[in-house]
Amino acid sequence: MTDPVALMQRMFRAALDAADPLRRVPAFLPEPPSGRLLVVGAGKASARMAQAVEANWPGELNGLVVTRYGHGAPCARIEIVEAAHPVPDQAGLDAAERMLQMVSAVGPDDLCLALISGGGSALLSAPVAGIGLADKQAVNRALLASGAAIGEMNCVRKHLSRVKGGRLAAAAAPARMVSLLISDVPGDDPGVIASGPTVADPTTLEMARRILDRYGIVRSAAVDAALSDPANETLKPGDSRLDGNAVHLIAAPQQSLEAAAAVAKDAGVVPVILGDALEGEAREVGKVMAGIAAQVRRHGQPGPAPCALISGGETTVTVRGAGRGGRNVEFLLGLAEALIGAPGIYALACDTDGIDGAEDVAGAIVRPETPTRAAAVHRSLADALAENDGHGFFEAIGDQVITGPTLTNVNDFRVILVLP
Repeated sequence: MTDPVALMQRMFRAALDAADPLRRVPAFLPEPPSGRLLVVGAGKASARMAQAVEANWPGELNGLVVTRYGHGAPCARIEIVEAAHPVPDQAGLDAAERMLQMVSAVGPDDLCLALISGGGSALLSAPVAGIGLADKQAVNRALLASGAAIGEMNCVRKHLSRVKGGRLAAAAAPARMVSLLISDVPGDDPGVIASGPTVADPTTLEMARRILDRYGIVRSAAVDAALSDPANETLKPGDSRLDGNAVHLIAAPQQSLEAAAAVAKDAGVVPVILGDALEGEAREVGKVMAGIAAQVRRHGQPGPAPCALISGGETTVTVRGAGRGGRNVEFLLGLAEALIGAPGIYALACDTDGIDGAEDVAGAIVRPETPTRAAAVHRSLADALAENDGHGFFEAIGDQVITGPTLTNVNDFRVILVLP
C-alpha cells in the first residue's frame, strides 16, 4: 500500500470528482420548451452547474444564480452573483429579490431550470414581511451555534423566507420548473437541500417555533410575529402551483463515498461504507468512530488487510469556546483524543465544498503521531476541544487540508484508515 495520507487524499479527490457538476448536469437537462429558458439557482455548486448548462444547452437562455464568495465560475449568459455564507448579507437579499422578479415574469410556454445545491439557504435570502436582514442574520447565527441539525435549521429558515419552502416555484407558476439538485443533507431530502425553494414542505410554523424554543434561541418580537402569521406558511404537498414540475437529484453523498471506496479497493484496502447520512455532535461522533477503528485494529476485522472506514453526513457543533472551528476538524479532535495516539490509525475529514465552518480550509488529517506533534508546538487536544479550535490546532501542526473552492457540495467526507 502507498503512503496512508496520500491514499486518503486520493480518495477525497475521487469523492469530489464524482460530484463535479460538469460531469453530472448534462444527462439531466430537460427538453427545450416552446418558449424561452430561464435559469435560476443558489448554492455553493450553482455557478459550476450554470457553467455546465451553458456548455450543453442547444438554444438560447438567460438567468441568474447566486453562490458563495469565491465560488463563481465563468458564464456568458447566466449572471453569477456572489454572496455571504453561512450568514446572509445584502448581496444575497438583492439577488433573491431580482430572482423572484425574473421567475414571476415567465409565461406558460417558458421553462424555469433551477440549479440548487447546499448553501443556497443562506445565499438566497428574502425575508418575509415585517422582518429585516438583521433579524435573519441573528436567527442564523444563533442556529449555527446551537447544535441544531440541518433539517431543524432549515425548518426555521423556510418560515422566515419568501423564496424557500416551495415559494420560488410558486412565483414561477404557471410556467413549468425543472430542478436539478446536488444533495448536501443526510437523507437527500429535496425539501431540506437549500431549504427547498422549489418543492413542497411538510414542516409548519408551529414546528419552527418549537425548534427555537428547544434550543433556547432568543429572537426579536418581529421574528416571533412572523412565525405566528399564517401568511408565512410554506407550500404543502399537493399544492397546484407545483403541478407538472420535476425534481432530479443529480449528485449525492453515496455516489462520492462509492467512488472513494473504489480507490481504496484498487490500493488493496478493504473499504467499508458506514453510512452517507451520519449526524450527531461532531466530537461525540469522533469518539464513536475511534472505538470502531480500535476494534478493527485489535481484532483484524473485516480481515488481515488494511481497512478504510468511510462515511458522510453532517455533524453539528455546539459552540462553547472562542476558537476557529468547523464540524470536520471538531470530529477529528474528538477522534484523536479518544485514540490517544493509537498506532496504525489515520483519518481525514473534510467538507466537500472546501469550506469547513467559516474558514477557507476543507478539513484536516489525523496521524498516530498527532498528539506528539501537538505537544512539540505546545498544543493539546483537550484545550482545542474546549475552545472549539480545530483549525488553530491543525494549522499549528501542519495537517490542514486546503483545496480552495471545489465548486460542488455533497457534505462531509470522512475516511479512517486502519492498518493491520
